[in-house]
Amino acid sequence: MAKLKNIIKQLSANDYEAIHTSLIESNADKSAYLLKSMREKHLSDNKIMVELDVNTNAYYTLRSRLNQKIEEYLLQQMASPRTDILKKVANINEIILTKKKTIAIATLKKLEKELLDYDLSNELTIVYKSLKKLHINSPEFFGYSQSYNKHVAYMLAVDKAEDLLAEYFKKYGNFSLSGDDIEKLELTLLNREMINVCSLYQSHRLYVYQSCINIFHRLFVIKDESLNDDSEPIEDVLANVEKIFNSYHLDSIYHHLELVFEFLKLEYYNHYGVFRKAEKYFEEVNEATGTLLSNYSLYTYPPQFLLTKIDRAIRMEVEHELYEENEGLFFDFEIDKNDVPKYVTYVTYRALSCYYVKKYDEAARYINHLLNENSLKKYPNAQLEIKVILALMYCLMDDYDLFNQLINSIQRQIRLSGKDSCEHILLFTKILKTSISDVKKNKFEKIKSMSDKFARLERKHFMPTKYIKMDDEFVKSMS
Repeated sequence: MAKLKNIIKQLSANDYEAIHTSLIESNADKSAYLLKSMREKHLSDNKIMVELDVNTNAYYTLRSRLNQKIEEYLLQQMASPRTDILKKVANINEIILTKKKTIAIATLKKLEKELLDYDLSNELTIVYKSLKKLHINSPEFFGYSQSYNKHVAYMLAVDKAEDLLAEYFKKYGNFSLSGDDIEKLELTLLNREMINVCSLYQSHRLYVYQSCINIFHRLFVIKDESLNDDSEPIEDVLANVEKIFNSYHLDSIYHHLELVFEFLKLEYYNHYGVFRKAEKYFEEVNEATGTLLSNYSLYTYPPQFLLTKIDRAIRMEVEHELYEENEGLFFDFEIDKNDVPKYVTYVTYRALSCYYVKKYDEAARYINHLLNENSLKKYPNAQLEIKVILALMYCLMDDYDLFNQLINSIQRQIRLSGKDSCEHILLFTKILKTSISDVKKNKFEKIKSMSDKFARLERKHFMPTKYIKMDDEFVKSMS
């Protein structure tokens, strides 16, 4: 909420009036009132909800839509000078064929400077190719030929970096569910390849792309375990990227990547337990949860934020608030079911949110849809985790027929995987089986002992079972 208020207060008078008028003309009266309240009044959220006569979910949806409208307007304003440049590039042949040579060269050189400011390598190759042709009988021909060749190579390097970004985070999705050592090595090799590609040029764009991988890799893959002493501190990297964004504030890619680096700042401070600073970025990222999950998989691994949300909620003892909040966060969100790691993490998050408010049947529906729509044979550990969560729901729903069918399937899978690799799953199933058993003697003590042992186990990779709080309330409900 703080981010939206700050944006509204920092709007110029003209921008504010334009947005307000646009909302009124499109009959979005409540959004217009919300905009005006945040700009001109000092009302609390509760007071605004009362005046608008909306509940918490509707209010969350309303401010999310307002935030989206403002961003669309600002992006449109920001993109216009860049669009003008691209139009000029598209008309280069018209300039060459209709203007005097001196005028054409002067126009192209001015265009060259503007494109360098925006770091538009693709368009620069067109300009240098044209300048090279215009100087075919001049000593400057060689210089423009060199510039053309250099920018073609640079353009290919940027394309390669963007491909590596997408490939890395697709690979990380698989690694997040499996924890496989070979996939971990592959991620490390992709990170090194990215470093090698970006070292070819002094480029702020390549530095930003490299930072997307480098920071995430250090936080979630190697966890600083094998860094050289001369590695740039993450906090310095984040500061340098912020300087780049401020220097190229009209760059539309950088405008959108600000969300990625807010997410990385949040994860960085979480990683080192500086929760006070992490809170500064949590609210900003949280407001854009749907957008982050939908549109940013090429630049980071958005599902990690959902796990971070659960961690934070449990730490602050507000996990029961997630369910209601989800109605606003995901009001127009559609999950990509072909992106299996993202889909698995999203469904797990929604199911756990239901569990925290005792909506066990709804949690079970989420998980059953997932298991029916996707084959998780490629991720046996993740499949076991999800099945155990489902078994817990059946146990709490007293659906013993479905529970017994599922627990038999889980035990068969444990035997195939090996008990050593599934110690926590084995312990969890023992808790569930003890819970439904007819033997009542010392049931509380037995479940309490196993729950305490489970709580001491380390969480590794995708382990949603560790998000089940095994406190006294849990033990009582199971016994």
